[in-house]
Amino acid sequence: MTTVFVPRESHAGETRVAVTPETVDKLCNRSVGVVVEHGAGDGSFIGDEQLKRAGADIASDRDKALGAADVVLKVREPTIDEARLLKRGAVIVSMLVPGEAPGLLDVLAERDVTCFSMNLVPRITRAQKMDALSSQANIAGYKAALIAAGALPRYFPLLMTAAGTVKPAKVVVMGAGVAGLSAIATARRLGAQVWASDVRLAAKEQVESLAAKFIDVPGMEDLEDERGYAKAATPEFLERQRQIVGDHVASAHAVITTALVPGRRAPTLLREHTISRMTPGAVIVDLAAEQGGNCELTVAGESVVKHGVTIIGPRNLPATVPIHASELYARNVLAFVEEIIDSTGTLALDLEDEVQRESRVAYDEGGQS
Repeated sequence: MTTVFVPRESHAGETRVAVTPETVDKLCNRSVGVVVEHGAGDGSFIGDEQLKRAGADIASDRDKALGAADVVLKVREPTIDEARLLKRGAVIVSMLVPGEAPGLLDVLAERDVTCFSMNLVPRITRAQKMDALSSQANIAGYKAALIAAGALPRYFPLLMTAAGTVKPAKVVVMGAGVAGLSAIATARRLGAQVWASDVRLAAKEQVESLAAKFIDVPGMEDLEDERGYAKAATPEFLERQRQIVGDHVASAHAVITTALVPGRRAPTLLREHTISRMTPGAVIVDLAAEQGGNCELTVAGESVVKHGVTIIGPRNLPATVPIHASELYARNVLAFVEEIIDSTGTLALDLEDEVQRESRVAYDEGGQS
């Protein structure tokens, strides 16, 4: 029987967990032994007793459980200390970002650990149910719109009152991927007028389907890769985008930026001179804050005021909606685990399989990574 261990997340502020009672039950029905660290689900309001009733064993000795597990499931990447405790030849599944963890990869390779990143799952039809990036980005976009509405010193919707008419807020969303579309939909539900920009011309139809207006920038049709992600834009395109979108930003009451290129520093879309043109009291919510920010004045994890504009750089927004973030992530992870553990509960890696090959970070072939 394959043993799966789910430790309590060790990163500060991380409230999510990699399993729920629903997914524990399904793993146990697959003849998998599930062990969960005591308190691992507390941040998501999932108690030990709920997990036990679903079939999990609760472990109080984290180090021992890490050393005995065949497969470790996490939200964030393991710490180096955790990696050193993994048994040789183990498998770990998490949202590890390879470029941000060089020392960790060395330790994993030394221990012949096969490491899969949920961030690298390919965008193919078969892997849609494993797409953790999308499930978590959807939550981030939703929450970003709520943050913008909460911080804005005016209404979002059109209101007609006895004291007169209140005009709706103008919101500009930069980046129309999953997070951007979620932000657009939420801002529209709150009654704002929404404009959106993206480097991919294919995003136009999606934006307009949400009753928002798309900001066209010449050249965007060339900036989508074969997986549907945005490519890194040229300096010339970014400058053209800044000029065209800048006029919309200047008249906006709220701006939500979501532009990210996987594995790279976030592109800078809002320069200080553009921000200085905005209406005093306007709000910017920068979802790319942890990857350098789309706004050059963003401070990750902080809210600052510059030129009368409040610039918010939130960290890890999915962790602020932990019940649904964990529920969705756990389902993503379950779908992935079903690819590497067969119906008899036996670990059966196939590193020639497209999903496993593309999501693999470190593996047990001579310490390569």
